[in-house]
Amino acid sequence: MSFSSKTKNDLSRIESQTKCCLVAELAALIRMSGTIQIGGLKRISIRFSTENAAIARRIFSLLKKIYSVHTEVMVTRNKQLKKNNNYLIIISHKENTKEILEDTGVLVQDENGLYKISYRIPSKIVKNRCCKRAYIRGAFLGGGSISDPDKTYHLEFVTHSEEHGKGLCKLINSFGLNSKMIMRKEENYVIYIKEGEQIVDLLNIIGAHSALLKLEDIRILKEVRNNINRIVNCETANLSKTIDAALRQLNNIKYIDENKGIDSLPDNLAQVARLRLENREASLKELGEMLNPPVGKSGVNHRLRKIEEIAERLKKQKGDK
Repeated sequence: MSFSSKTKNDLSRIESQTKCCLVAELAALIRMSGTIQIGGLKRISIRFSTENAAIARRIFSLLKKIYSVHTEVMVTRNKQLKKNNNYLIIISHKENTKEILEDTGVLVQDENGLYKISYRIPSKIVKNRCCKRAYIRGAFLGGGSISDPDKTYHLEFVTHSEEHGKGLCKLINSFGLNSKMIMRKEENYVIYIKEGEQIVDLLNIIGAHSALLKLEDIRILKEVRNNINRIVNCETANLSKTIDAALRQLNNIKYIDENKGIDSLPDNLAQVARLRLENREASLKELGEMLNPPVGKSGVNHRLRKIEEIAERLKKQKGDK
């Protein structure tokens, strides 16, 4: 089971007691995954289709708690791909359907008394903070997904209405988040969040605490791993620089010894040169402690630079590169 499916299964088990939150969640589910069918003789029905059994139970439970309506539930098996079950929930009773659509703000009456479908999120449904959370939760159940955090950080909602997408984006950002909306393919509007910390905040808002803890564990593990890699890379780079410097120093000393002799160097430089030849793997600090009297790291480095300058002058005189 994917991380996204596990998250939805956890959300589907959340118990909401207040009717306002139940209505807000149902309103989001209708806009995200519901289909309204209008037939002859003023017949109207609402249909929900999902492959997730937990979401199907959630929709059935919401309808029963709020309206006690009779719903038809059909289970079919998809013929394509993995042949998963598909759950179809239908509310076909005219009066019940009308009441649901009016309560959720999907069906509104204009000044002429005519009814029309509205994709705008009604302010009366999300006026309370708890209802805003419930609406976002319903939107995620109906058309949301979250990537496996082991691979990448990405959470998104897909809706077919630009007006609803803008409203949902604004609703999410009212919690201090920074979601954005883009259009994908044919009239699919995607509201997305890519930052791990903000995804954690959104999961907390909708009550997906198990997914939140899992994501946080992965984020911490990734951060520790990245810090270790940075430290190792830094130490490796420093070690490479130290080795390169030591080889350059040895080559300079050998060149001077072969062409002029180490004894030609001033005593303080000759002393360091001999110690470097005898202790090729020693650090500057260790070389300094071997000198008599001992010299600090910067003092040893200064002497080795002097030796390098002498070697460079000698190479120029002899025409060597």
